Amino acid sequence: MVTPLQAYLALLLLLAVERLLELARSSRHARALLARGGVEAGRGHYRPMVLLHAAFFAACAAEAVARRAPPSAWALVALAGALLAQALRFWAIATLGERWVTRVIVLPGAAPVTGGPYRWVKHPNYLAVALEFLCVPLAYGGWRTALVFSVANAALLTVRIRAEERALGDGWAAAFQGRARFVPSGAGAAAAAVGRGLVPRRRGDS
Repeated sequence: MVTPLQAYLALLLLLAVERLLELARSSRHARALLARGGVEAGRGHYRPMVLLHAAFFAACAAEAVARRAPPSAWALVALAGALLAQALRFWAIATLGERWVTRVIVLPGAAPVTGGPYRWVKHPNYLAVALEFLCVPLAYGGWRTALVFSVANAALLTVRIRAEERALGDGWAAAFQGRARFVPSGAGAAAAAVGRGLVPRRRGDS
């Protein structure tokens, strides 16, 4: 019979394998983008980001193994949040297609991607990562890992997002004007609805 700890460690293994597959996919996309004239920015933070994600899974496993008692029923809520984070990540990756990379590589002249989850927020993939760093440890009661790595991830994302938004430039900023970075605001959601034709434009709106 599979124990809760064994099931949790299996989940961590699946997530780690997913990350490795994503890195391989990102490498293919990066080579293609650079061959088409893509420009890379923010190289300085990339290695620390990879190391943080690798250490995250190790810390989740270590805290789970060290825990003497199984997690409470609230861990199921965290597990649901972790699965939601994965769904959001897959949606963002599918929407960006060949332009999805783990590095910051911008293709000059390419129109910003504004579909999928990008209709509502600027950075849905980073929202998924934040949810994952919070919920995956808590799915087995690992509140220490959730706290430490959520804070570290927030600090790293501050650097990452600034570098990425600078690289994306004025065209991207104009396309995403009024949209929140992570949580849809009322104005941003309304603008996205108007853009999709779900809400009629008022007379005089441009």
